[in-house]
Amino acid sequence: MTSYRLPAELDPARPAADSPLTIRVDGEPVTGAAGQTIAGVLLGAGRRQWRTTADGAPRGVFCGIGVCFDCLVEVNGLRDVRACLRRAQDGDVVARQGGSEATA
Repeated sequence: MTSYRLPAELDPARPAADSPLTIRVDGEPVTGAAGQTIAGVLLGAGRRQWRTTADGAPRGVFCGIGVCFDCLVEVNGLRDVRACLRRAQDGDVVARQGGSEATA
């Protein structure tokens, strides 16, 4: 039995061209693509930590599906947003949580 292969140019699941967006993270512009979560934009920019615990331990994405709370950020003034669940919107203002000891 042979599988049928659809030519790439006819594949309806083929991704469209990226639509760029820019968010501001602690005052710095960070670019990503429409459809990415805030965590995806941050990871794509090389940022792996953006929150600290009460004792100063760094946190970023752990589960990636919204079960844990390691990826919490402030988005447009709203605290405790899970970065792995929130899709980034062009112009979002994101702030790390946990104080100035957080590292990017």
